[in-house]
Amino acid sequence: MDQRERIERLRREIAEHNRRYYEENQPVISDEEYDALLRELELLEREHPDLASPESPSLRVGSDLVREFRKREHREPMLSIANTYSQEEVAEFDRRVRRELEGETVEYSCEPKIDGVALELVYEDGRLVAGVTRGDGFVGDDVTPNLRFISSLPFRLEGVSGEFMVRGEVYLERAEFEKINELRREEGLKTFANPRNLAAGSIKALDQALLEGRTLCFFPYGTVGAINGEMSQHRRLLRLREMGFTVNPHIERQNSVEGLMDFIGRFEGLRSTLPYDIDGVVIKVDSLDQFRRLGTTAKNPRGAVAFKYRARQTETVIRSIIFQVGRTGRVTPVADLEPVLLAGSTISRATLHNEQEIARKDIRERDTVVIEKGGDVIPKVVEVRKDRRPADSEPVHFPENCPVCGSPLVREGEEVDYRCVNAACPAVVENSILHFASRNALNIEGMGPALVTQLMQSGLVRDYADLYTLTREQLADLDRMGEKSAQNILDAIGGSRKRTLAHLIFGLGIRHVGTGTARTLAEQFGSLDAIMDADRETLQAVPDIGPIAAESIRDFFDNERNRVLVERLREYGLPFTKERTRPAAEGGFFAGKTFVLTGTLPTLTREQASELILARGGKVTSSVSKKTDYVLAGTDPGSKLEKARALGVTVIGEEEFLARVREEE
Repeated sequence: MDQRERIERLRREIAEHNRRYYEENQPVISDEEYDALLRELELLEREHPDLASPESPSLRVGSDLVREFRKREHREPMLSIANTYSQEEVAEFDRRVRRELEGETVEYSCEPKIDGVALELVYEDGRLVAGVTRGDGFVGDDVTPNLRFISSLPFRLEGVSGEFMVRGEVYLERAEFEKINELRREEGLKTFANPRNLAAGSIKALDQALLEGRTLCFFPYGTVGAINGEMSQHRRLLRLREMGFTVNPHIERQNSVEGLMDFIGRFEGLRSTLPYDIDGVVIKVDSLDQFRRLGTTAKNPRGAVAFKYRARQTETVIRSIIFQVGRTGRVTPVADLEPVLLAGSTISRATLHNEQEIARKDIRERDTVVIEKGGDVIPKVVEVRKDRRPADSEPVHFPENCPVCGSPLVREGEEVDYRCVNAACPAVVENSILHFASRNALNIEGMGPALVTQLMQSGLVRDYADLYTLTREQLADLDRMGEKSAQNILDAIGGSRKRTLAHLIFGLGIRHVGTGTARTLAEQFGSLDAIMDADRETLQAVPDIGPIAAESIRDFFDNERNRVLVERLREYGLPFTKERTRPAAEGGFFAGKTFVLTGTLPTLTREQASELILARGGKVTSSVSKKTDYVLAGTDPGSKLEKARALGVTVIGEEEFLARVREEE
């Protein structure tokens, strides 16, 4: 493989891992494995600058994959911190800092690295007005409506004027995580993988009803600029505590590399005793002036480093190896393990990925194996204790036929995965229904694995189109399903008709079509009919759709069974055209106008008001200027209202705003 091909393969692989981590909150490799891929890509790009690309994932800070929220620009870039797994690299970091700051006293502020989601809080004249995720480091998602689910968050700060930003980590305590999962088990729903994924999904939830009963937490780790001239990272955090924030109590200052190593070692031993997950420690040059002078790379500040702990491991025995079939027909080998406690949870299964991975590690049934939770998230087999292997052990033979329906398995081209290509395979159908009903697709709440299994076993549902034929009587007759629950399911199914074309495209379950690709297809083609009729060349001409995705889309719609299924969805009223937007027609109140929102509206969230404006051809910006046409103001509007009046910008309230909306219905 030449270097160009290796670079392109790494970029594709890292992009896929980014999608799984940021968009689906379902990573399949550990942070350490991901960082190794990224370091290899960065090294190859440095060695071959002629192969550089501005779209390379090596230049990305976080994720800009989740697009449903209104975007908001960070006043200053929200950079991530470079990771290391080596104490020697921490020592080298210290040597480099002291070399750059030769002759100066250097101290470090050290804190546990919370395994959560980065968030920026925006205050105006002491009032909390916005919460913004990191996004790509420059523009993030405005998740302001969900801030009320973060406990102990100060919504007002005394003695603060103008715009003030606090940055920190949103996380979920383990006890809260277990409570939520226990409720889901009782309801027959799929449990969440770990607190970090649940925190990420919660802060980015579009439907606030999903968050009722959840309590998120927030630890600040810094501000944009100093506080009242305070020029120490450590003292800045103490000042935030005085202002009402819950600051991590385990923050320390160290002035030597020996002190840094002591801090790293102590918290590796303490991590299991903390009420929340940490995956390392963060070390920052304490002087904000020195930190600023050290500068940044394209992605990371040079005055900070994050030491990541390696995944925790333990031994257990593989009782058997089973083969699971997913919605695309992919057959995945899974190790059924003797249950063992690891990193705070009981592990009884671990993915073995594919036939090649089993052969590479020579994994067999009844083997004693070392398992770890990759990134403290995903159980995986890392080593086989072959000296303890039973004498009569035999290699694993991958099945030639589907373990569910018996159809022959196939492996296409250079793929490593075997697939069942029987579209009527019960496992494929069941998983496709679950995917269709998932939150990022048609969002049919309550349509979990237990219910789908019952629906299929009773013969009520054979595919996801059958969901729209269900009656209350049929649902109420199922186990653990009364009249009220049946009606809730029917209401959720009915509500799915109001989802967008992009949600429907994603819900169809086309291979290689994630939520981002689905949005792109909806935006570019405007209707499902246009997509179904597009040839491969037309599909490939769409940004971000390559030959593999184009081939997969075409194969899906060339399948007669899929065509029939899609036509049934049309009959049941699913959205086949892109949601209606208002063109910038002459005379319209919103068309071509720029709006700024400020304060708390009586009935609308900022997100809802923004959607109404955008759908009618208007624009929404975050700051008032001479180019602003209208300011939509609620209670406690802050400095934006004063600036609007000073510039002579028209200010309207929610009542007038909604009246204008009704005029254009």
